[in-house]
Amino acid sequence: MDKLAILIPCYNESRTIAKVVSDCLKYCQKYRVKIYVYDNNSQDDTGAIAKKAGAIVRYEHKQGKGNVLRRMLQDIEAECYILIDGDDTYPAELIEKMAQYVLEHDVDMVIGDRLSSTYFSENKRPFHNLGNALVRNVINKVFKSDIKDVMTGFRALSYRFAKSFPVLSQGFEIETEMTIHAIDKNMTLSTIPVEYRDRPNGSHSKLNTYKDGVKVLNTIVKLFQTYKPYEYFGMIALVLFVTAMAVFVPVVYIPYCQTGLVAHYPTLIVCGFGVIAAVVSYFSGLILSTIVQKDRQEFEFRLHLIKMMDSLAAQLEDTRLQPSSIVKIVEDSEGLKRVDQKGQ
Repeated sequence: MDKLAILIPCYNESRTIAKVVSDCLKYCQKYRVKIYVYDNNSQDDTGAIAKKAGAIVRYEHKQGKGNVLRRMLQDIEAECYILIDGDDTYPAELIEKMAQYVLEHDVDMVIGDRLSSTYFSENKRPFHNLGNALVRNVINKVFKSDIKDVMTGFRALSYRFAKSFPVLSQGFEIETEMTIHAIDKNMTLSTIPVEYRDRPNGSHSKLNTYKDGVKVLNTIVKLFQTYKPYEYFGMIALVLFVTAMAVFVPVVYIPYCQTGLVAHYPTLIVCGFGVIAAVVSYFSGLILSTIVQKDRQEFEFRLHLIKMMDSLAAQLEDTRLQPSSIVKIVEDSEGLKRVDQKGQ
């Protein structure tokens, strides 16, 4: 297992990738480090340049940053993972500090906060500025958190987070998904302000302001539905009930009180169906929230298993083990397997 793995997803970053790799090597002297560049169907010489600069180059042919990150976290074993973009917009000199939070202070995710520093002055695309601020405010409001930068591509992850995070998004919305997962699962988070710098001349962003912005907002809605079903379906139930009552009272109920007759049967039927839909939505949220709570309990159990497997792997790597110790480890692993099967 690597002590520190720096993960750089790349798509057509031949202009900047050599500097990013060399900066990572330059500023990472404290820990044993490996740099992995994953080329995502680049049409330039990104892979060859990265390899020449000293990185381990691998390839992911499914297009999208989320697909690349899924492959990275599946393939690489490390005590700490650093995620950094290959566009030279983040300061590599902060990598050791971020890794220290994970390796020495047991932090699960360190977020490189651009928005509290130079992002709004350096970034030349105003809709990106608006989008970042909007997403941050929406997530903090919905999930009752205080995250300074939701969509940053500069993060440090613990082994526990990396191996327990289910990557579902395929594109740039992956950062939003990571942040919400960490909040919902009560992971330990820390934030470090970083000085963001705009891309150098000749380097172009792959992020489409409108298309990817819609994907991010859609991801927030889906994750809100997944992680907080009671609130999500409760809001739908409230809207349906209020709408039904707003139509029922003046159109049906008040005339009925005055005349004793129901003059608008179609309206009465529609309002009845609206109330029924509200009740169904409410109880759907109630049932799903129970399932989510059960999933959280199982997730905590999986975290314990990950920690135990990590400890077991560390023992097996120790070449000083005596035969009796190896037997003990095998017995422990068999017991762990039985516990896992019982938990499932």
